[in-house]
Amino acid sequence: MFEPIERKKVYELVAERLVQEISDRRLNPGDELPRERQLAEAYRVGRSSVREALRMLESRGLIASPGGRLVVAEYTNPLNQSLALLLRMHDGDLRELFEVRRILEVESAGLAALRRTDQDLEAMRTALRSMHQGLRSPERYVGGDVHFHLAIATATHNRMATYMMQAIRDVLHRALLSIYHIPGSPQRSLGQHDQILEAITDGRGELARERMRQHLLRVEDDIDEALRGSGGRLAMEPAEGR
Repeated sequence: MFEPIERKKVYELVAERLVQEISDRRLNPGDELPRERQLAEAYRVGRSSVREALRMLESRGLIASPGGRLVVAEYTNPLNQSLALLLRMHDGDLRELFEVRRILEVESAGLAALRRTDQDLEAMRTALRSMHQGLRSPERYVGGDVHFHLAIATATHNRMATYMMQAIRDVLHRALLSIYHIPGSPQRSLGQHDQILEAITDGRGELARERMRQHLLRVEDDIDEALRGSGGRLAMEPAEGR
């Protein structure tokens, strides 16, 4: 049970310090890192330790070296790749997806009603306009639908909620496309989206939660209808090459 505590190597400590600089936003995506010699002097360590720390961060995708310069890499959401792998292995289905949506999005709607900014509300309105204007275009309509729900997640100002919503973005897009052609489904969703936005705009958290819950349950009913029409299974895994 009890094992000796390993002492961290110097390069690991340097790597931790640099990760802290990035997570604290003192170094942002695209910012160039100080030269190896400058880092060694600042941290009072050998250049070999700095070099190994930089290799570690590059292997993790935290920094990149375009044109020989070391810069902070663009942020990526590791949940995206993990979810894509699970779906390729068919480890998940549409019913599970919508259970996750209820777990995540009902509370997100409530938080968004309390925390949303004018910019957040405008993002939701823009997405909703896209749905209205694209009612006869599956891609435009569903694109607006997905952006509406992403805008709600963003309005929570909870980064974890936003990352989780972004992780299911592609699979959600395909799921919504699968029910677009059910007669009346897009129109019903439009009305419910209008009501959700109204509750969020008015700052009524409990009403926003309830309207989101009712919306997701109704969409699940449409999913069940689509599943019955497809022999019990709809494709969720990413298309090849995506």
